[in-house]
Amino acid sequence: MSGPLTVALDGGPYGLTAGPDQRMWVTLVHSGEIARVGADGAFDIFPVAPDAKPSNIVAGPDGALWFTRAGDGRIGRVTVDGEFSDYELGEGSMPFGITNGPDGCLWFTDMTSGTVGRITTDGEISVEQAVGGMPSMIVAGPDRAVWFTLNQGNAIGRLDLEGELTVRKLPTPSAGPVGIATTHDDAVWFTEILAEKLGRIPMDEAMQELDMPGKPHAVVADPAGGVWVSLWGSDQLARVDADGEAVTFDLPPGSEPHGLAIGPDGALWVALESGFVLRLPD
Repeated sequence: MSGPLTVALDGGPYGLTAGPDQRMWVTLVHSGEIARVGADGAFDIFPVAPDAKPSNIVAGPDGALWFTRAGDGRIGRVTVDGEFSDYELGEGSMPFGITNGPDGCLWFTDMTSGTVGRITTDGEISVEQAVGGMPSMIVAGPDRAVWFTLNQGNAIGRLDLEGELTVRKLPTPSAGPVGIATTHDDAVWFTEILAEKLGRIPMDEAMQELDMPGKPHAVVADPAGGVWVSLWGSDQLARVDADGEAVTFDLPPGSEPHGLAIGPDGALWVALESGFVLRLPD
């Protein structure tokens, strides 16, 4: 069992993930740094670059942490010992989402070029597909494909390992999809920040939309079933069960909740851009 924890972190906590070292790794988007936070709240800060804008982060298959650098068009890598390397994309690139793919590589979105890319753990980069529509978050689906939100395309994209692209338009116009997650029930969930809705796509079934009491940003699977959602516009978190019933939890005013992750202890962690990382009691 773990209790609540609040860790003050300057620099704009944005994305976070559980590392292989049983600690949480957090991007600090404003200060250009990465933080490592322990279960006791102790933390270390690692500088990346002032203009890097580290955004989203994931624990890679090689035991390192991989993250997007939206400010300077690079994919970053850091070991659990704090050793950094980076891989430059094309001029004007703005990588944002990143995930472990079904092929043992990292897959990422590039918002300005409108592409989905792939990088091996040796740093070899390839552009897998031009998808347009400002691709945002990305996740590996339950079907050996990657799924991603098209923020300006008002759609959800799916790209398999053979390069076949499927785009599914959202029922609600101008919904602004951002976050996306895969759940244990073989469904893909996504957020619609402008429409204040949460979407769900069961494999081979019709897309569903649920009204939310705020502007949902990130979404992550709850090990107990359903999902957790950060409600950026109302400074809340919501837990939504598999039947679509939502329970909200208030955060301090001005929190700006963004990234969500399940910690090594099974508890929910949330990054607040206002300057904090929270662990909820499990």
